[in-house]
Formats: sequence, structure tokens, C-alpha cells
Amino acid sequence: MDMTKKRITFGIVVSNRGFFNEQLALDSGKELFRVLDILGYSYIAPEPDGSFHGIVSTLDDAKVCARVLREHSDEIDGIIVILPNFGDEQSVVESINRSGLHVPVLVQASNDEIDKVDVKSRRDAFCGKISVCNNLYQYNIPFTDTTEHTTDISGADFKADINRFAALCRVVTGLRHTRVGLIGTRPTAFQTVRFSEKLLQQAGITTVPVDLTDIHGIDSKLSDTDPDVSTKIAAMNAYGKIPASIKTDRILKQAKFSVAVDKWCERNEIDTAAIQCWNSLEDNYGCAACITMSMLSEQKMPCACEADIAGAISMYALTLASDQPAALLDWNNNYGHEKDLCVNTHCSNFPRSFMGTDIEISNLDLLGETFGPENCFGAVKGHVSPGDMTFFRISTDDTHGCIKAYVGEGEFVDHPFPMDGGIAVCKVPDLRHLLRLICTNGFEHHVAMVRSHVAGIVYEAVTKYLGWKTYYHNASEEIEDIIM
Repeated sequence: MDMTKKRITFGIVVSNRGFFNEQLALDSGKELFRVLDILGYSYIAPEPDGSFHGIVSTLDDAKVCARVLREHSDEIDGIIVILPNFGDEQSVVESINRSGLHVPVLVQASNDEIDKVDVKSRRDAFCGKISVCNNLYQYNIPFTDTTEHTTDISGADFKADINRFAALCRVVTGLRHTRVGLIGTRPTAFQTVRFSEKLLQQAGITTVPVDLTDIHGIDSKLSDTDPDVSTKIAAMNAYGKIPASIKTDRILKQAKFSVAVDKWCERNEIDTAAIQCWNSLEDNYGCAACITMSMLSEQKMPCACEADIAGAISMYALTLASDQPAALLDWNNNYGHEKDLCVNTHCSNFPRSFMGTDIEISNLDLLGETFGPENCFGAVKGHVSPGDMTFFRISTDDTHGCIKAYVGEGEFVDHPFPMDGGIAVCKVPDLRHLLRLICTNGFEHHVAMVRSHVAGIVYEAVTKYLGWKTYYHNASEEIEDIIM
């Protein structure tokens, strides 16, 4: 399921407390549909039929609503509950519980107006929301709150809440159905990227392995004039500057490898992937994998280097949350004596949109010294431009039988650093505490990053709805969960 392209679909529950004015619920339901149409989301709601008006007030209403939601379970990514008035907590919770859906739930409550609190106009949703959330808690149904306790359905705040909720749904649904490609084995020297297929599978993440020889089997059947190869060469030349010193046969070899990876990923419905980028590829085939990974990541199909499957999944989570390309970087260098600055690098496979200047596509520098520069064409070189940044990393902890993670926000800064490859100078508040946590808890040296602030979305998605143990570095808001 390609969640980066799928249109998000919400199941709708419009709640009504019987002795309140039902018209408030009817009008609010129609108002919500108009808002969702404007925002570009699809929705599934029970249609009025006979005595049922499309709103839930009783157990019978809940049964109808649950059946409709259940019939569309393959389409629904999340459920939006609105409380135009006090609402009926039992019918809300029964609608969700009986549907059998295990998707994120957003709970909204409408504002009262000070001059409209007579018998016909009062809402009392301020109070009703507490009752509904209490019932959801009792039934162990996790839910997401709006930014403000009560909010107007057509207001800017609730529209922002819906967009944030849609991003959260993309992360949850996407990760629960991820197919991650493992192209080659991990580099022998890198035990740090070992992972547990079984723990990932328990979370709904399927690893699809393929040997590099199978990829070479695909590219060996491609002629030099194959249309896909010609298209890839043109795309590479448009993607970045290739120095004149790079021989044509190296570019052709790289293009064939990229086409082969593309074909295998498409054939196997891969959402994100990791490639053994050294040293078998350089020794036995004669190219690097960086540009292949970079171009896939730029297309929002994140691709990690060094067979780092957990890193690829971390990248995918950030892409789902932000709808932007993600990169995999090393926590690599200190920046002088600056306590909250560090340098994150790779050879690199950064997506082009990470860079602030035109990129160069040439040979690996450090690895080229060992494997020969003629065998290392494909590195994407440049400096990451300044701007917002979110970092995220998952790890499968076999010792404790769990998936664990950390997430936080910082920024890319425009500081010089004269190193080859892909360079990102990062500012992270209280960086020392984060690095101590990474080391103490056995996290890898790789980290996924994206060019926006989405840590709160990722944190809520993986903790509340996926149950992963996650540290939120320098959370901008207090974490609400009090029972650990």
C-alpha cells in the first residue's frame, strides 16, 4: 500500500444526545463534509435511512454506524468523532468498538456561543467530550485530541487538526502495512545495522529480501539502448552535475543498476528499501548505489544505505508524516566546541531536495581510496541547506523483545564544513543528553531526518497507536500519558 500517494479516507461518527436539539448534529455533520471536501479528504458516513438520520444517539444507531464502518474497513485510515452537542458516549464507543477497526480516532467538540445557550441552542459539548473520552479510555480505544478542547468545525484550528490527524493516519496505516526491501546482505563490518525480522513482522512490517546477484540478473538483460536505461541516464544528468572526467561506461553501468532496482521494487510492491551499498557492489559490479537511493528517496520511496532496514523504516515514517523526502545520515562529527552543533554526513545518498546548491554526482571519496574511484561512481555530493529538521530512529531490541525509538526536532544550519560527500551541520538543543541516550540504549549511529517539524505527529503515531517505546527529545509540549 503506497501511503505516500493514497488519498486519506475517514470514517465519520456524528454523535447526538437525545434531549438536545438534533438539528445541531444534522447541520454539523453536513458542515464537516464540506470541510473535508475543501481539504481534499475522502470520508465514509452512514446515510440517513428511515428513522436513522445518519447520527448516532442510541445503540441501534451505533449498530448501523458500526456496520457501515466495518464494510469499508479496507478504505478507512482513521475515524473522526464530532460532538455538535453533549453527545452520547455509549453510542460513540459502541460504533467504534463494534466496527472492529483499529485505526486512529480524532475527537472534536463544538464551541458554545455565549448568546446561544438557551434550551434550543446550547451544546454542552465541552462537558460531553470528557464523557466520550472517558468511555474510549474504558474500552482501551486510543484516541487523538484536538488542539483546543472545543473548536468550530469550519474554523482554522480544526482544519489544522484534521490535516495533522491525516498525517498521523498516514504514519500508522503506512507502518502497519510496510513492505521493506532488503537488497543484499549487510556489510560484514556493520553489526550495528542488525535487526529482527520477527519483531518487525509483529508490527505488520514485512521484510522482502533479494540477493544482489538477482538484481544483477535483471540489469544484465538490459541492453545499452534500452528505453528505460536511456530515460534513467537523462534523469541522472538532469538530477545533478556529472563531471566530464566520469567515463560514459560508468554512467551506463549505474543507470542499468538503478533501472534493475526500480523494476524489482515495483514488482514486489516495495514501500521503502535498504541496499548493501559496499563493498560487493563496487568489487563485483563496478559502481556505487548512492544515486539510485537518492532518486528513490526524492520520489518519496525512501532508500537507506548499508542494508539498514530499521533506518529505512525510520525514513519512511518521516516521509509519511511530512509528505516530503527523507534522508539517512550518520551522527558523524563534533563541530568544534559548540555543544549543540554536530555534523551529520553520508557519502551520500541524500535526496536532491535536501541540498541548498546544485549537486555533483561523482565517485565515492573515502571508499574510492580502497575500492578504486573507477568502481565507485554514483555519490551525491553537496551541502544541506538551512531549515527545520526532524530526526527519528527506530531499533529492534531483541534483548527486551520490543521496537524502541527516539524522535526530536532541530535545524540544519548554514555553517561551513570542508568535508567531501553529503554534509549537514545540525543544531539540536541539549545534544549531549540525546547522544548519551543513544549510546546508553544501544541505538545505531544512523538516523533518519526530514526537512520539517513533525516530531509530535511521529511520536503520537508510534507510541499511542503502535505501542513502540519512544523517547521524545525536548518535547515542545508536555507528554500527557501518566500511566506507563
